[in-house]
Amino acid sequence: MEILWVLIALVMLGFVLLPFLRRRRGAIGLVSPDHPDAADPANYGFVREEELDIRMPGPDQDLLDVLDLVQRTQDYRAAQQLLAGTETEGERRWQRVQAFAGAASLELQQRPGGVSEAPGGQWLRVWRAEHPKDAGGAAVHAEFLVQQAWRTSTPGTDEFRIIMEEAKAACGEAALLAPGDPIPYIVELSVARGLAYPHPEFEQLWLKILDRAPTHMGAHLAALHYWCEKWHGSRELAYEFAEAAAARAPKGSLLAAMPLFAVFEHMPEVNLVAGFYQSEVVTKAIHGALHAVHSARPDDPMLAHVRHMLVFFLVRSERWSEAMNQLIHIDGHVGALPWTLSPDPAAEFAVYRALAVAGYEANGGSPASLPH
Repeated sequence: MEILWVLIALVMLGFVLLPFLRRRRGAIGLVSPDHPDAADPANYGFVREEELDIRMPGPDQDLLDVLDLVQRTQDYRAAQQLLAGTETEGERRWQRVQAFAGAASLELQQRPGGVSEAPGGQWLRVWRAEHPKDAGGAAVHAEFLVQQAWRTSTPGTDEFRIIMEEAKAACGEAALLAPGDPIPYIVELSVARGLAYPHPEFEQLWLKILDRAPTHMGAHLAALHYWCEKWHGSRELAYEFAEAAAARAPKGSLLAAMPLFAVFEHMPEVNLVAGFYQSEVVTKAIHGALHAVHSARPDDPMLAHVRHMLVFFLVRSERWSEAMNQLIHIDGHVGALPWTLSPDPAAEFAVYRALAVAGYEANGGSPASLPH
């Protein structure tokens, strides 16, 4: 029995270390940056790790400019104007609501306030107080409460439930201010997960979103979490949800990539099956996501999300050239799954990027041969 445990330990150790220790044609690993055999991501125009932006999955200069202004001046009006000018049903509005709410929540975490100091995120409170009927401010406030619940308390505790109940009420208020806006209901998807809505209640909420924005990728990703095995569904229910979304995806929709996200959500923490990433279910999901990326509009705000997930799976599958083709479109921004699950998203992304570059060069690739 002791010999068996030693063998298992050796297999585990080899699984963790081997990709980082070997580099040959078709099988690569990382070496130190100053090693003469090291592949240099900078040769491809990729930005330095310390310069990677962890706030967003892709560029949105208008949002960055407004966030900088709001946080520097603590004046909400630029945020209010930006949301007012952003298409109601679109993905970009949802991303901007999340960004403003996240900025306010992080400010509060960093500066909780005291006797002589105002709490961080005060600009959001002023926004709500001065314009209680503003739909944009109401949506940001609801998302702020959701993020506060997940960030500051533990699911299942009284504190978590109290904040989530407040968020649920805020979602209702925001929905009344803008009856056709899907955002308040999309925010409530996270509330439903946190408060463990029964399946029929969740499905009623989902129908409200489908009535308003049937192809909203962000909403589908939020709903997928609810159906996952680790929350209130199962692997089968999550796959069924993702595959149904992909099947009804109109031409040019990124919903065809949903099965790849379902696979990611149900990956084993330690996978000792060498061929897992070449398995039929993974290969099929990758091909669906690649098709979605190739047919999507270049300016689709959710395109970067899919590309980031593809990089993860393409590197794991040792499909180096295809991984590089995704990296050239997203490099510089890492605020997306799977990197955001890491305590250091930039470092996690940089490891996969370096593996992609090393694998690409080990198989004959070079900066000159990579299309841009």
